[in-house]
Amino acid sequence: MKFDTLQHGITFYENYARIFGFDTRLYSTKKRKSDGKISLKYCVCNKEGFRETPRIHAKCKKKRPITKMGCKARLTLN
Repeated sequence: MKFDTLQHGITFYENYARIFGFDTRLYSTKKRKSDGKISLKYCVCNKEGFRETPRIHAKCKKKRPITKMGCKARLTLN
Protein backbone atom coordinates (compact mmCIF):
# COMPACT_ATOMS: atom_id res chain seq x y z
CA MET A 1 0.00 0.00 0.00
CA LYS A 2 1.05 3.59 -0.46
CA PHE A 3 0.32 6.35 2.04
CA ASP A 4 0.45 10.09 1.50
CA THR A 5 2.48 10.69 4.67
CA LEU A 6 4.31 8.69 7.30
CA GLN A 7 1.65 9.65 9.84
CA HIS A 8 -1.12 8.24 7.60
CA GLY A 9 0.70 4.89 7.53
CA ILE A 10 1.12 4.85 11.30
CA THR A 11 -2.54 5.74 11.85
CA PHE A 12 -3.64 3.00 9.41
CA TYR A 13 -1.63 0.34 11.28
CA GLU A 14 -2.82 1.53 14.70
CA ASN A 15 -6.45 1.21 13.53
CA TYR A 16 -5.75 -2.20 11.96
CA ALA A 17 -4.15 -3.40 15.21
CA ARG A 18 -7.08 -2.15 17.28
CA ILE A 19 -9.53 -4.12 15.08
CA PHE A 20 -7.50 -7.32 15.43
CA GLY A 21 -6.92 -6.93 19.17
CA PHE A 22 -3.31 -5.88 19.68
CA ASP A 23 -1.42 -2.71 20.51
CA THR A 24 1.45 -1.17 18.58
CA ARG A 25 4.57 0.82 19.23
CA LEU A 26 7.06 2.59 16.97
CA TYR A 27 10.42 0.94 16.59
CA SER A 28 13.69 1.89 14.93
CA THR A 29 13.70 5.09 12.94
CA LYS A 30 16.45 5.63 10.40
CA LYS A 31 17.29 9.01 8.88
CA ARG A 32 18.99 9.76 5.60
CA LYS A 33 22.45 11.20 5.97
CA SER A 34 22.05 13.73 3.18
CA ASP A 35 18.92 15.63 4.25
CA GLY A 36 18.10 14.23 7.70
CA LYS A 37 14.55 13.18 6.75
CA ILE A 38 13.12 9.91 8.08
CA SER A 39 13.64 7.15 5.53
CA LEU A 40 12.51 4.04 7.42
CA LYS A 41 10.23 3.40 10.38
CA TYR A 42 8.69 0.23 11.81
CA CYS A 43 5.33 -0.10 13.55
CA VAL A 44 5.46 -3.31 15.57
CA CYS A 45 3.22 -5.25 17.93
CA ASN A 46 3.81 -4.21 21.53
CA LYS A 47 4.79 -7.85 22.25
CA GLU A 48 7.58 -7.84 19.63
CA GLY A 49 11.02 -8.90 20.86
CA PHE A 50 12.14 -10.55 24.07
CA ARG A 51 13.30 -9.32 27.47
CA GLU A 52 16.07 -11.32 29.06
CA THR A 53 15.38 -10.64 32.74
CA PRO A 54 12.28 -9.32 34.50
CA ARG A 55 12.66 -5.74 35.73
CA ILE A 56 11.82 -4.74 39.27
CA HIS A 57 9.76 -1.58 39.72
CA ALA A 58 11.82 0.96 41.70
CA LYS A 59 9.10 2.16 44.09
CA CYS A 60 7.27 -1.02 45.05
CA LYS A 61 10.03 -3.60 44.36
CA LYS A 62 7.62 -5.89 42.50
CA LYS A 63 8.60 -7.90 39.48
CA ARG A 64 6.88 -6.67 36.35
CA PRO A 65 5.35 -9.32 34.13
CA ILE A 66 7.14 -10.19 30.92
CA THR A 67 5.04 -8.84 28.07
CA LYS A 68 7.39 -9.23 25.12
CA MET A 69 6.71 -12.61 23.54
CA GLY A 70 8.42 -12.44 20.14
CA CYS A 71 5.39 -11.39 18.08
CA LYS A 72 6.31 -10.81 14.43
CA ALA A 73 3.44 -8.50 13.42
CA ARG A 74 5.05 -5.45 11.82
CA LEU A 75 4.55 -2.73 9.23
CA THR A 76 7.61 -1.26 7.53
CA LEU A 77 7.24 2.31 6.29
CA ASN A 78 9.82 3.83 3.98
